[in-house]
Amino acid sequence: MNFARRSGLPGVDTEKPIALTVTGQVSRADVPDLCVELERALAEPRGAALAPGAAVDCDVGGVIRPDLTLVEAVARLALVARRSGRTLRLRRVPPELRSLLDLVGLADVVTLEAGPEGRVPDPR
Repeated sequence: MNFARRSGLPGVDTEKPIALTVTGQVSRADVPDLCVELERALAEPRGAALAPGAAVDCDVGGVIRPDLTLVEAVARLALVARRSGRTLRLRRVPPELRSLLDLVGLADVVTLEAGPEGRVPDPR
């Protein structure tokens, strides 16, 4: 028999996912730039080394007034991730965005993680 020693803790994912942070008010003009930024990150050696199906983290806790433009951005980012064999995981999702994603049927397409702890307040 051969016993190999595993590195790291059992059951703990040691891969660091690709991380994208979306803050402020997202306009339609911002959406293509966000997609290009994610495509670049996935094309880098670290992105290419991720296992197929690995998650791409997108922190949306700093968005201001989530609207349908942000929903469009999420949908397009999810498509970019899927084209590379990955999934999109949203972190710090504001309740308003959760509601919109559920309303348009995207809540089942992306992974939604914990609520908006540490969310940037609206500067109004």
